[in-house]
Amino acid sequence: MINATDLRAGVAFLLNGKPYQVIKYTLIKMGRGGAVVKVTTRNLESGSIEEKSFSSNASLAGVNTYKKKLQFLYKNSTDCVFMDAKTYEQVEVPLAVLGESAVFLNEGENVDVLFYDDKALLAILPPKVTMKVVESDPGVKGNSATNIYKPAVLENGLNIKVPLFIKVGDKIRVDTRTGEYVERAK
Repeated sequence: MINATDLRAGVAFLLNGKPYQVIKYTLIKMGRGGAVVKVTTRNLESGSIEEKSFSSNASLAGVNTYKKKLQFLYKNSTDCVFMDAKTYEQVEVPLAVLGESAVFLNEGENVDVLFYDDKALLAILPPKVTMKVVESDPGVKGNSATNIYKPAVLENGLNIKVPLFIKVGDKIRVDTRTGEYVERAK
């Protein structure tokens, strides 16, 4: 059992037969009354994000989740397919569960996948990934007094804003949490 005050970011728990993972934790202490724990959670089966509130003395059932390093193979219309490099077993994770993070997966890339009861729930991406620029307008010289950005299309089809000095063929680092340009890759 997990006490509600121990629900920190990353902790998984079971509520009404469904596994949840804590994204954000807040403890609200009232004057005379008891404290209330408010958490932003991700439903590990559907991928939906929900707000939950618990009394500070509530107890919740823990969930046994584990991570496995798998290689991303391909994406079809409904699933992303991963392979275990040791057993060559293929695992499918629904696109609905992966959400927006699916665009940052590159073929052949190794990714940590979160499992619960032998069911793949979530692909845990690194905070930054390297992508190649396939389409971008040429930069205009002289406009460098301030940070000016131009649109670019990456190899995965994602449209982002990049600095003027980025050219077609350059590799850049992109933040997977925000989808924004971070730096030019070396």
